[in-house]
Amino acid sequence: MASAPTQETFSKFQEYLTQDQDIREEIRVAVREIEQTAREILTVLQGVHQPSGCRDTASICKRSREMFSNLRRQYKALAGKLPAEQYYRFHDHWRFANQRCVFLAAFLVYLESEKLVTREEAAELLGVQERREDGFHIDLDDFLMGLLQLANELSRLAVNSVTAGDYSRPTKIANFVAELDAGFRLLNLKNDALRKRFDGLKYDVKKIEEVVYDVTIRGLQPPPGQKQESKAEEQ
Repeated sequence: MASAPTQETFSKFQEYLTQDQDIREEIRVAVREIEQTAREILTVLQGVHQPSGCRDTASICKRSREMFSNLRRQYKALAGKLPAEQYYRFHDHWRFANQRCVFLAAFLVYLESEKLVTREEAAELLGVQERREDGFHIDLDDFLMGLLQLANELSRLAVNSVTAGDYSRPTKIANFVAELDAGFRLLNLKNDALRKRFDGLKYDVKKIEEVVYDVTIRGLQPPPGQKQESKAEEQ
């Protein structure tokens, strides 16, 4: 039979484990709510892949942006459940949710302005901090993974834009993704998962380039140089 001091010691261990399990369960519940809202926002945003959605991007973006208010509320609730200075202890619980939400923010910003979302803009949309020292934030690796998910979604949009009769969008997407690819090549990536995901970016680039080539070769979208010559002739 264990002595009294030993029993007391292990009782404290059990108390710690019970508290840890309770915190993790609360975090899991909060993350599930975030994931559900993310799925709902994605459902709305993916409306741009439909022929009618390609022509109604503005209203789709408006609806999606309004839904981000739910994410901000849910992230605030999640941050409130996290013990101080223990972000990375529980990081695995929300890692993939954060990556998906960054992707959604990036997709929304691209559809609205055809620009790359900044880390600051993403943090503001999600209602979290930009910097680690300020509290619950988006880890840099998670932010970069979200951007890589954007490239994959845009490769799909390039194809569906042609189907919807928008022959100029694939070229814009090609230019944007090429710049994104160039930016990633400046990074010395040592995270295995991030590096592996980045290696897949070249397939997205190739897919988009093939769409642009097909559109151009069929005369649906003249090359940029030819466009400029045509405008000069008209003047």
